Amino acid sequence: MKLRLWSDVQDVHNPVHIMVPPYQEEEFTNLIKSFSMPHTINMHNVQDIKHLGHNKERGATGDDVGVVTLSDVGETYEGRVIKAVKISHKTGNRGVFIETGIHACEWIGPATVLYILNELLTSNNTEIRDIADNFDWYIVPSANPDGYEYSHTTDRLWRKTRSEYNATCYGVDPNRNWDFHWGEVGTSPDPCSRMYAGPEPLSEVEIRGLSQYITSVAERLDVYISLHSYGQLLMFPYGFTDDPVDNYDVLYNIAEKAANSLTSVHGTVYKFGPIISTVYPASGSSLDWVKGVLNVTFTFAYELRDNGTYGDLLPANLIIPSGEETLASVITILQQARVPYCVLRSVQVVRLSNNYTNG
Repeated sequence: MKLRLWSDVQDVHNPVHIMVPPYQEEEFTNLIKSFSMPHTINMHNVQDIKHLGHNKERGATGDDVGVVTLSDVGETYEGRVIKAVKISHKTGNRGVFIETGIHACEWIGPATVLYILNELLTSNNTEIRDIADNFDWYIVPSANPDGYEYSHTTDRLWRKTRSEYNATCYGVDPNRNWDFHWGEVGTSPDPCSRMYAGPEPLSEVEIRGLSQYITSVAERLDVYISLHSYGQLLMFPYGFTDDPVDNYDVLYNIAEKAANSLTSVHGTVYKFGPIISTVYPASGSSLDWVKGVLNVTFTFAYELRDNGTYGDLLPANLIIPSGEETLASVITILQQARVPYCVLRSVQVVRLSNNYTNG
């Protein structure tokens, strides 16, 4: 039976999203019924949803010569240039870094970050102008351009890079390739796996270039944000261990406030907590590396919309709502990042279980 996993297998208590070819629908339905497995059909025709994703919507543009600079982070395996956008309105600002598109099929990440970038440059909203003017922004809208292009031309659900380590299976999961507790949990040594960690840490030229660029600005960074999809989660380190990060209480408190801000925009509900207990174990990720190696204080990863109705095939008409609610939560994170750290540390957070989950 030819099935395709859309989400990672976690444990017996969590659902898994599977795409079934039409000619095997009856066979698959009979199989799961024979095991009395509960199931829900989220999409009856994936191809129709894929066509929706190609509808183009135009947004606002702005002429902000002088505050925006472009940098080359490095080249990809296939020779494409990874670009970084810096927005800086004045000297002396602390920095915030946003990285997305590291998983090729997660199109809502680059779309959301471009919405945020446009708002930072053009919005007259006082809260947006405050964070735009008083932070330096380092934004990488597409950290895996080879995979992103392949997801447009050949395989819409392609996740990995396009490097060749195997005669039949291409690519490495670039969010399992970072040089911090690489290959320990939530990865695979199989080159054909969607979570293949690579033959060694930093094997991918894209990750080597990105890690060097982040390191070059690390002393200026207070905040690091990584955007993924899907699942509606707001997470912080770590993914490789259930031992709490050193500033767990601070990050938990900020995540709770940010998730509430997000919900207030369109009613979208996000779970929050450390990676390992909020989604699943995962080592070698960018977020763990930024926290564990560079010690950036405020580090968060989003799994953006939705919960599986569309999955990574989110229609274009949901881009702006995703951008609006995500930006609202980012504003909260940055407002909290400007509070004196001694005040933040004085906030006591009740841990609801031994696994530090939010329930």
